[in-house]
Amino acid sequence: MVSAVIVAGGKGERMVYDIPKQYIDIGGRQILSITLEAFENCDFVDEIVLVVPENDIDFCLKNIVERYSFRKVKKIVKGGSSRQKSVYNGLLECNPLTDIVIIHDGVRPFISSELIKKSVEGAKAYGACAVGVYVKDTIKIVDEEKFILSTPNRDNLIAIQTPQTFKYDLILKAHEIAKKENIVSTDDTALVERMGYKVKIAEGSYYNLKITTIEDIVIARVIYESLKA
Repeated sequence: MVSAVIVAGGKGERMVYDIPKQYIDIGGRQILSITLEAFENCDFVDEIVLVVPENDIDFCLKNIVERYSFRKVKKIVKGGSSRQKSVYNGLLECNPLTDIVIIHDGVRPFISSELIKKSVEGAKAYGACAVGVYVKDTIKIVDEEKFILSTPNRDNLIAIQTPQTFKYDLILKAHEIAKKENIVSTDDTALVERMGYKVKIAEGSYYNLKITTIEDIVIARVIYESLKA
C-alpha cells in the first residue's frame, strides 16, 4: 500500500498575504487543493494523510477536502512545531498496511503523476528516492562575511524537491532516531542518509517549484494557466 503524507503547515512569513501560502488563490483554486488533486488522481497513491496546523483542520476539511470530494484523504492530522515534527505526526497516522510512503510539500502544486510514479518505483527498488533537478546557476560557498570560499562543480549539484519516497519502516525509524537524538533537519532524505542508507535521485521537473515567496506566486499563476490551456 502506498500512502502520501502531504505537509502544509507553512505560515507564509515571506509573503505579503495575510493568509498561509497554502491557501493563496492561483487561477481560482487554493494552492493546497491543486496539490491534493494531483495525488487524488494518481493511480499509484492509495491514501492521503494531510498535515496542517491544528487550527486549520476544520477549514481544510470543509473548504478543500469536502468541497473537491477528495476521497483519498483519509485523515487530517495536526502538525508539529517544525516540518520534521509534522512529517513524523503524519507518518504515525498512515494506514498500518503502508509499505511505501510519499512525503510531499503542500505548496508544490505542479507535481505530476509521472514524477510520483518515478519516486515510488525508486523507493521500491532502493528503499529511498527523491526527485531533483540540476541547478541552473553557479553556486558559491561563502563565509560568514559573505566572501566566496569555493565554487563547487555545478555538474554534481542537484536541487532536491519533493516527493521524497521511502519504504515506510525505513523513514519511520529514521524519524524516531532523529527524535531520540535531537537531530533537526528540513529534509527527510538527510535523516535516512544519517543511518548510512543511499538515496536514489530521480529526475524532477523545473515546473515542480515550491511556492515560498511572492515571486513564486507570479510564476505559479503563469504555470497554472498554461497547464489548464
